[in-house]
Amino acid sequence: MTDRPWLGAYPPGVPHDIDPTQYASLVELMEQAFRDYADRTAYSFMGKEVSYAQTDAESRQLAAYLQSLGLAKGERVAIMMPNVPQYPVAVAAILRAGLVVVNVNPLYTPRELEHQLKDSGAKAIIIIENFAATLQACIANTPVKHVVLAAMGDRMGLIKGLVVNYVVRKVKKLVPEFSLPTAVRFNQALATGARAPFKKPDIGFDDIALLQYTGGTTGVPKGAVLLHRNIIANVLQSEAWNAPVMNQVPKGEQPTAICALPLYHIFAFTVNMMLSMRTGGKTILIPNPRDLPAVLKELSKQTFHSFPAVNTLFNGLANHPDFNTVNWKNLKVSVGGGMAVQGAVARLWLEKTGCPICEGYGLSETSPSASCNPVTSREFSGTIGVPIPSTYMKLIDDFGQDVPEPGQSGEIVIKGPQVMAGYWQRPDETAKVMTEDGYFKTGDIGIVDARGFFKIVDRKKDMVLVSGFNVYPNEVEDIVATLPGVLECAVVGVPDEKTGEAVKLVIVKKDPSLTEEQVKAFCHDNLTGYKRPRVIEFRDTLPKTPVGKILRRELRDKA
Repeated sequence: MTDRPWLGAYPPGVPHDIDPTQYASLVELMEQAFRDYADRTAYSFMGKEVSYAQTDAESRQLAAYLQSLGLAKGERVAIMMPNVPQYPVAVAAILRAGLVVVNVNPLYTPRELEHQLKDSGAKAIIIIENFAATLQACIANTPVKHVVLAAMGDRMGLIKGLVVNYVVRKVKKLVPEFSLPTAVRFNQALATGARAPFKKPDIGFDDIALLQYTGGTTGVPKGAVLLHRNIIANVLQSEAWNAPVMNQVPKGEQPTAICALPLYHIFAFTVNMMLSMRTGGKTILIPNPRDLPAVLKELSKQTFHSFPAVNTLFNGLANHPDFNTVNWKNLKVSVGGGMAVQGAVARLWLEKTGCPICEGYGLSETSPSASCNPVTSREFSGTIGVPIPSTYMKLIDDFGQDVPEPGQSGEIVIKGPQVMAGYWQRPDETAKVMTEDGYFKTGDIGIVDARGFFKIVDRKKDMVLVSGFNVYPNEVEDIVATLPGVLECAVVGVPDEKTGEAVKLVIVKKDPSLTEEQVKAFCHDNLTGYKRPRVIEFRDTLPKTPVGKILRRELRDKA
């Protein structure tokens, strides 16, 4: 498909294509930022500012420490932390040492964490102490040999750091007791690394930068293999796309982005952290976006220009009584991703900030951005916009043939330099999602208009989207099925005002005495928060096909 009707919708100055070969690796991109912007603030966290020079020095020390452990090029290192300054330092260190980042959701249960550490083969993990008890519960069953243990106040300076750690540990009691006797403290690792030699490895365009875990279409978490060139491409695509409004930031004012999305999520990883590196921007790290008063208090102290977020966060902030304590006048771009943006939320946000929410679309498998609405548009389109530079999108039918007519629905498929290399050690699963001509099958059903604007109308896979996080019915069902007293179960998504969708669990009992409380307690122990069922229903039977396959769609339609 050489015809790209959507190019006509590009704002003036946005290139049709980008050149991802500008950098040989992400390391080159980061090291250029460290040189060019040494004196600028890279990260702001709880009032503490961290410069590019400091991030450079600390990540180099940590890289030397990782090399001193004998980790060979290409080995995997997991990161399990919220948005704290140690996160970007850890990412830069792992990549500079020639290793591969494995992003881990810090709220995972021991079962979920064990799967990811085993599947990725991670030899080391950098983890914040708040979640160390989770690691303790499963580390014996994983290949992890080295643990670097961070604390919330590590990089806040001596006095403030001690105060922050005391409050986190003793007052808020956010650090459950744990025992990891061989763990090395983050600051100790830096000190050791400062005395160790650092050997710059040869890192290329096609080396693996990170494994980004996703359920894909089957629900068993798989690592999307993202190469250095995939992330570089998406950073340059995002920069080009935002340029028409970001170019309006006054000269001498540092471009500043709010990072309220977790950095372990690919959206924040690429569009916050890596894009800010590229542009010499400042990133305001928000450790807990659920604490809306704290988020607004932090924003009230800042001048900022870019705010990537999910619909739930935009909605929560816009409806909060403290909303007007923040100066929104400098905001140039609000990017909505991860889940559908609701029209009512977009209208309220525009009315209150004067900055439209620009809805985009992407997946872990596409690093993530694939399409977006033009940043210059003033009204909500209800679409996922048009493919960004160097990206091709089209619709195919069940037989893999192109859907010829505008307005006809088909599966959205994507081709571009940001598309993953495949799933980690899963050639079978990779083959299922790639077409012969190199398009990635998203599993989302869409329509496209004559101008090239795409809209999602349905989902091929039975996925539930909770506040931008994918929940796969298979995974939840497999867990619940192990609960004594459950004969059969099925999971579907139901509409939810706050989170877009919520998880509904339907159970056929084997033991009549099984209660909703028992099911909830079991799910609490085995599933991270967003995967837990919000609605539980008991039934005598489940609807099935003649072959015995559970009809989730029928359960969804009834819901």
